[in-house]
Amino acid sequence: MSHEIPAPVQRALDAIDALDNDAFVAAFAPDGYVDDWGREFRGPDQIRRWSTNELIGKQATFTNTEVTTPGNPLTILTQVGGNGFNGPSHFTFEITGDSLASMTITA
Repeated sequence: MSHEIPAPVQRALDAIDALDNDAFVAAFAPDGYVDDWGREFRGPDQIRRWSTNELIGKQATFTNTEVTTPGNPLTILTQVGGNGFNGPSHFTFEITGDSLASMTITA
């Protein structure tokens, strides 16, 4: 069964596909954050630095992406590739308005 991906999450996923760090950071609310296996990066500067070092800067790719928990928060399971971490990961997105409040990465 396919579930709709909300616009803020889709913008972040599209930015990752395009390797566009500016668009990725812009998908988050000003006080939004990334939680990468317990390490938290809050606000646009920290999110940009994290992404440069660990996501878009590592040419990350997401394949075989599927929604595992619809709603808000929404969780996807994807196969991560690129020049950094490679393997399956869950990404949980919490949405506020038309932006991401958070993106949490777990096994």
